[in-house]
Amino acid sequence: MEDLTPNRKELDPIEIASRDEIEALQFHRMKRSLRHAFENSPFYRKRFIEHDVHPEDLKSLSDIAKFPFTVKQDLRDTYPFGMFAVPQSKLVRIHGSSGTTGKPTVVGYTAADIDHWANLIARSIRAAGGRPGDMLHNAYGYGLFTGGIGAHYGAERLGCTVVPISGGMTERQVTLINDFKPSIIMVTPSYMLSILDEFRRQGLDPRASSLKVGIFGAEPWTDSMRAEIEQAFDMHAVDIYGLSEVMGPGVAQECVETKDGLHVWEDHFYPEIIDPVTGEVLPDGQMGELVFTTLTKEGLPMVRYRTRDLTRLLPGTARSMRRIEKITGRSDDMIILRGVNVFPTQIEEQILKCRGLAPHFQIELSRSGRMDNMTVHVECTTDRTDEAARAASAKELSHHIKSVVGVTTRIEVRDPNSMARSDGKAKRVVDNRPSA
Repeated sequence: MEDLTPNRKELDPIEIASRDEIEALQFHRMKRSLRHAFENSPFYRKRFIEHDVHPEDLKSLSDIAKFPFTVKQDLRDTYPFGMFAVPQSKLVRIHGSSGTTGKPTVVGYTAADIDHWANLIARSIRAAGGRPGDMLHNAYGYGLFTGGIGAHYGAERLGCTVVPISGGMTERQVTLINDFKPSIIMVTPSYMLSILDEFRRQGLDPRASSLKVGIFGAEPWTDSMRAEIEQAFDMHAVDIYGLSEVMGPGVAQECVETKDGLHVWEDHFYPEIIDPVTGEVLPDGQMGELVFTTLTKEGLPMVRYRTRDLTRLLPGTARSMRRIEKITGRSDDMIILRGVNVFPTQIEEQILKCRGLAPHFQIELSRSGRMDNMTVHVECTTDRTDEAARAASAKELSHHIKSVVGVTTRIEVRDPNSMARSDGKAKRVVDNRPSA
């Protein structure tokens, strides 16, 4: 793979500033953002008063722990515009993410918010190895989802040529990659596997493609999947992180020269790690739930937003800003099976160890009597379709899951290409257990 380490002269000065400089900027921006939320968002004014806190109580960065958390339910309870801190006439764009109620959680952006977002995506693409003049194949979904349009604006801001294909039409995706020869692709990791399958179906060698960098986000993925994609395409695979409530993609980015976790763009977002049960702030290095306070957002400032993503904060390496470890899962996606905590990424990790199994899978939860059961549905590879090979693969996977994860599972090995493919985020868990 090509060395894509950026020249330090290309970086924004804040990316390589001292920790003292970063924290001084954070404190200045945090105080201003808290004041903006208190004075202009009826939701936050009421919430701060209820918890007997005021923006002037912030005397140091650690004082943010005095302020109440914000959760996704708050956006649902104030649907559609109840949390905004500017009049609707000041918003230039509205996005939303799907919710369990059938209505989206709604977020809004001022012109300044969009400008910051574009700059941060541009910074992220550069950190991943992209450069002005590169062609970028954008297979994130366009529309209310923040991924497609967010990536598009940032790529253009960096000076890339954007192919706005969005998700779906996998055969066409491969045709355009083959014909247009982009050097960068932005897409969910699970859909990249579908693109890889289509390369092989068409008899094309993925390693001969023009792709040099894949920027993957919107769902947890493992280092084992990174290794598989990098080996298959002879390209760099790096992680991007974001969520619509905080901004969208570009909140944190993995640097291509280190691939050792995602640097949080701390000049715009203040991260904390908390105990997901008690809410206690944990020191850097400890695993817990990621929380963000936005420092520059105008339309929808967020104060201590609980992401439900599980990770830990680590010192900076390629950049001065702190890193988050690769997201291992979400506290609300965790499966508790007979007293054992299980994450879909753990199952994926074991599948990728097994010869004869493809990385397309789904976990089904069921109940017989009082006992919860887990079945892993997974595809076999095209060269291991006979019954003996399937049985051997199933036995191997069951052994790995029992040994490493600690639960007994039923394994159903299906035919190649029989699992449903997602054009966006993969649905890894189907819970068929009775609700009561």
